[in-house]
Amino acid sequence: MGEAHQLQLSIMVHHQDANGANSRSIHNTSVLPRGKSFNWWLRMTLYTCLVLSGQSVATLLGRLYFDKGGHSNWLQALMNLAGFPILLPYYCIPALSKRNNPTTNSVQSEPPPSTLTLASVYVSLGLLVAFGCFLYSVGLSYLPVSTYSLICASQLAFNALFSFFLNSQKFTPYIFNALFLLTISSVLLVFQGDSDSGAAGVTSKGKYVMGFLCTVAASASYGLTLSLTQLAFRKVIRKETFTAVMDMIVYQSLIASCAIFIGLFASGEWKGLKKEMGEFKSGKVSYIMNLTWSAIVWQLFAIGGVGLIFEASSLFSNVVSALGLPVVPVLAVIFFHDKMDRIKIVAMVLAIWGFVSYLYQHYLDDRKAKTAENENANGEVSTILPP
Repeated sequence: MGEAHQLQLSIMVHHQDANGANSRSIHNTSVLPRGKSFNWWLRMTLYTCLVLSGQSVATLLGRLYFDKGGHSNWLQALMNLAGFPILLPYYCIPALSKRNNPTTNSVQSEPPPSTLTLASVYVSLGLLVAFGCFLYSVGLSYLPVSTYSLICASQLAFNALFSFFLNSQKFTPYIFNALFLLTISSVLLVFQGDSDSGAAGVTSKGKYVMGFLCTVAASASYGLTLSLTQLAFRKVIRKETFTAVMDMIVYQSLIASCAIFIGLFASGEWKGLKKEMGEFKSGKVSYIMNLTWSAIVWQLFAIGGVGLIFEASSLFSNVVSALGLPVVPVLAVIFFHDKMDRIKIVAMVLAIWGFVSYLYQHYLDDRKAKTAENENANGEVSTILPP
C-alpha cells in the first residue's frame, strides 16, 4: 500500500469502520461471509487480483516512466487520478444501489447538508488529495521503487495519529506497536542514502533526501485526508449510502484532477511534453501506452477495492490491500534491479509486522462490534417475546 490512489479504497474502508455496528449490518459479516455461491467466489478472486496486481503494476509503471526519460511530476500525478470516470458505471449497478437506504432512524431524521457545505468538503479534500499525489510523484521520481514503497507504509502511522486527534481513536497496545514499528521502518531507510543512490544509480544524495522527505510528507497528507474524510462522513454527510461514498470518491478525484491539471500548465511543464515524448527511450507509442495504462490500472485497483468491500467487508478489503506491501519491493528487485541489502530487508520485515499489528487491531474492533450487534439484536428479541 501507500499510493495516493489507495485513498479511494480507504475512504470506503474508514467510512464503514468508523460507524461500528451500523456499517456491519450492511454486510452482516465479521470478516468474510460464508456459504456463498461459485459465482461469488469467482468475483472475489477477480477483485483480489485487481487489488494486488493494480497497486504493484501502477507503481512500477510510474517508476518506468521516470527511468525511460519522463520528467513531469505533474503529469505523473495526473495519471494517478485522471482515470476516475471508469468508476461511473458503478452508479448503475442495481445490487449496489439497493444499499442506498440509511441503516438507522437517527440517520433518516438528520437534515441533509447544503450544496455549499458539500462543495466545500469536496473541494478542500480534493485539493489535499492533489497535493499528496504531487508529493508522491516527486518521491517516486527520486527514490528506488522498493525504498519508496516501504516509506509509504508510514501512512498508517500518520492515519492513526490524525485519527486520535480528529476522530477520537483509542491507542491500544497493537496500535502503539504498529506506530513504533512503522516509524522505525521509515527511519532505517534514511541510512540508505549512501548505498541506495536512487533510480539507475544516478540520483544524488540531495535528491534522495528530497524524495524521502516528499514521500513522508505525502504519507502524512494521505493519513490526514483519510481522517478528515472520516470526520466529514460523521459530522457533515451523516449517512451510510453507496451513492454518498461514490460521490466522495468521484468528486474528490475530479477536483484533484483539475488542480493538478492547472499545476501542469502553471508550472510550464506542459511545454516540454512533446519533446519528452519524442525523447522517450522506448518510443512515442510506449510513452502514450505507459501513461494510459497507469491511469487505467489505478482505477482497476479502485474497482477491485470497492468490489471487495461490497462483496465481503471493509476489513477483508483492507487485509487484501496490505498483502501487496511486500510485492512491490520484490518486483522492484526483479525488474529494476533495486538493491535489497540488510537495512532494507529489516525495514520491510518491520513494516509488515506493523501492518499485521494494525490490521489485527481492526480485526478485534470488528469482532467487538459484531458481538455488540448480536447482543443488541438478542435484547430486542427478548423484549418482544412473552416471558
